[in-house]
Amino acid sequence: MMIDAHAHLTDGRFANDLSDTLARARKAGVIRVLSAAEDLASSEAAVTLARAHAEVRVAVGVHPHRAESWNGDALVRLTQLARDEHVVAIGEIGMDLSGRSAPLEAQEQALRGQLAVASLLDLPVVLHVRDAGDRIRAILREGPEVRGMVHCYSEGPDEIASWLELGFSISFAGTITYPANEPLRAAAGRTPLESLLAETDSPYLAPQNVRGQRNEPRYVAATYAALSHERRVDLGELAARVAENAKRLFGERWREPSSAA
Repeated sequence: MMIDAHAHLTDGRFANDLSDTLARARKAGVIRVLSAAEDLASSEAAVTLARAHAEVRVAVGVHPHRAESWNGDALVRLTQLARDEHVVAIGEIGMDLSGRSAPLEAQEQALRGQLAVASLLDLPVVLHVRDAGDRIRAILREGPEVRGMVHCYSEGPDEIASWLELGFSISFAGTITYPANEPLRAAAGRTPLESLLAETDSPYLAPQNVRGQRNEPRYVAATYAALSHERRVDLGELAARVAENAKRLFGERWREPSSAA
């Protein structure tokens, strides 16, 4: 049985068939999906969604692309939302220096503020890291101390050790299946099994076998297959290890099914 450690189920591309999407995921063997938010509105929507679907858990947060929406009111509301029983992490947070995001100062302010929330509530963080690994790791070393995952890992094999030193898990998405992404597969080979997670980042980044289509949680199977091949580990054993890693990272709220609303 598999878990999808990162998806965006509140995205409008799932608006018309979310229940069917989750049913297909269950049929494919996906038992838990983490739906990550991008701002306060999607955080609230994700909590509502999780109350209706027992297999869904939530990360609430403000994405670096939306960092300019971070302020005192956002901090208060995010802290309130994070206390909900369906919320297992603060995310998707981080920094994006690819040139397509909010100003650097706004990104750093939002990241630091949300790291403080995570520390206060003893929740892990879900990190977005795009061309910003060195800066984010420097901020994490300054504190407060937090645990978490690097979602949709996009750096190379040489950076894995630095994330592991910070106690972070590494999550790979469908991009690991793309023929040109040999550095990602090498990075997966350097990631210890106890630090490994798998995700779709759906509706984005569909794996190679369905590339160009809308991604969805059932397609996480392709990521597991690629990881299994790269690590030379039985697929069932790999899925079991990843599920245990998620339980350890996300805690009791991840383990116990919540009642549907």
